[in-house]
Amino acid sequence: MKYFLFIDECGDQNLASFDFSFPIFTLCGILISENDYFEMGSKVIAMKQKYWNSQEVILHSRDIRKCEKGFEILFDPEIKKSFYNDLNGIMQDSHYTIVACSILKEPYIRKYGRFGDVYAVSLSYIIERSVFFLDGQAQSAADLCAYAEKRGTKEDASLLNYYNEVLDRGTYFVKPERIRQYFKSFEFRSKKENLIGLQISDIAAYPITRYVLDKTVKNPAFNIIEPKIYKQSGIQHGLKVLP
Repeated sequence: MKYFLFIDECGDQNLASFDFSFPIFTLCGILISENDYFEMGSKVIAMKQKYWNSQEVILHSRDIRKCEKGFEILFDPEIKKSFYNDLNGIMQDSHYTIVACSILKEPYIRKYGRFGDVYAVSLSYIIERSVFFLDGQAQSAADLCAYAEKRGTKEDASLLNYYNEVLDRGTYFVKPERIRQYFKSFEFRSKKENLIGLQISDIAAYPITRYVLDKTVKNPAFNIIEPKIYKQSGIQHGLKVLP
């Protein structure tokens, strides 16, 4: 059985200076089997054709919320209602699993300082929980291909080095050979490549981030995806909040 892991972020990873109104970084991973990904992709393509008569529009959470960069049609209340119903249906009915890590910057800095790579810290957690998820699947063997959104040549090279270090040394809870049993590749893809899995990860990352920032605020988008967060024996283990 082949699985994919699509990784995208919400917020920036800068600890030296950051927006105090949004003091958080979230890395969100979508785990999905090849068959389920094909089915999800067909639904997303059909939705794009319905509203834009094209497959080229790229779903981006911020653009959707701001009704810009191709999403100006959402200024029409009827179209907006219909679009959100369709998008929510895809997020709710598709078969996938979320593994995510959110870092609250102010308490993180107080505890660990301003140094370190929060993306790398988050990636370790996502790799670890991906292994736990695959351990629990019925298949005796599974190959996983991971895809992360491109950020820049230097940043991508640094992250790839870190990924390779994790393959070599493992994490606190997972030995390296156990990770290598599943993880077969790690690639960077641009948003312009229109990879549906990265778009779904982007859509999921924002409501998770808002939930971590303030659980008291109404968050219907999070309510839709919350059942998709990885659970072990009925207990949620797929959303880590640091520190």
